Amino acid sequence: MAEKNIVISIDAMGGDKSPKIVIEGIALAVKRNPDIRFIIFGDSAKVSPLLQKFPELQNVCELRHAPDMVHNEDKPSQVIRNRNTSMFMAIDAVKKGEAQAVVSAGNTGALMAISKLNLKTINKIHRPAIVSIMPHLYGRYIMLDLGANTECDAVNLCEFAFMGEILAHRALGIEKPRVALLNIGSEEMKGREEIKQAAQMIKNSHIDMDFIGYIEPHDIQNGLADVIVADGFTGNIALKSIEGTAKQLVHMFKNAIKKSLLAKLGLLFMLPALWKVKKIMDPRLYNGAMFIGLNGLSVKSHGGADSFSFSKSIENAITLIQQDFIPTIRQEVEKVDFDELQAVMYDVY
Repeated sequence: MAEKNIVISIDAMGGDKSPKIVIEGIALAVKRNPDIRFIIFGDSAKVSPLLQKFPELQNVCELRHAPDMVHNEDKPSQVIRNRNTSMFMAIDAVKKGEAQAVVSAGNTGALMAISKLNLKTINKIHRPAIVSIMPHLYGRYIMLDLGANTECDAVNLCEFAFMGEILAHRALGIEKPRVALLNIGSEEMKGREEIKQAAQMIKNSHIDMDFIGYIEPHDIQNGLADVIVADGFTGNIALKSIEGTAKQLVHMFKNAIKKSLLAKLGLLFMLPALWKVKKIMDPRLYNGAMFIGLNGLSVKSHGGADSFSFSKSIENAITLIQQDFIPTIRQEVEKVDFDELQAVMYDVY
């Protein structure tokens, strides 16, 4: 059961179906975590009637009026100047220590910009990254960056690998996570220069990491690595390719069932197995990417999330708070000499 002193800050106006699914998601999360408290930021005229539908939320939620909201088309350079949006105020609550994490389904670029502005990057970390937990054939893995940094140098990739390993250990309970760099081939000479440099930096540094080298995209789902590291451009394409393939397979399976009477009859016998697969592969279970490398937890829910999916993003935040993830990252980063990593790179190249 969650600790009583955990407080989550919520941007009630972020996402395609806000604030309805946000409040419903909070209600679902409270059923499973009754000791959690929430500070909700949003248009009180819209949010208050929704809260009143859930009596169980009255004693665990505090509603604070936010006169403005961040829209999907808003540019990060614009939103960081408006301190009256529900997103800005929700993140600011974490900065002030009123909450341990913020959850929003709003504009990703805006959430990153405001989070970085308010929470600041952890000392020694140059860039935060978007990270998510996803399923493979034999369990779960972590992948980063998923879009925060379209271009990365070797040091950035090393920092991502280091932070991803800590997250895998804390959130997935893996004693010694296997870390790999996403690449177009497994051979050492393959890939862009920064990927090869990052591999050499990790191999020749003092960091105690189970670095297994490169992993190719078609092996991601085979469970060969627990942490997969990429620049934000590559990682985002890989993520969307995986999601698109999964949707295509489901669509093709449904069409095949509809067109065959034998398939419909066979479906009756396959239902238990299909239900088990659905429970593992349901993307809603893995909603809640986080910005890693900041002095506070900022969790991004999918913009099109339903209430169950949003509740899982809240629970992801709760898990990381319970695991003392941010203090752990700070402590471990302090032990790493990233200047030494660069020196290693210059020695090799």
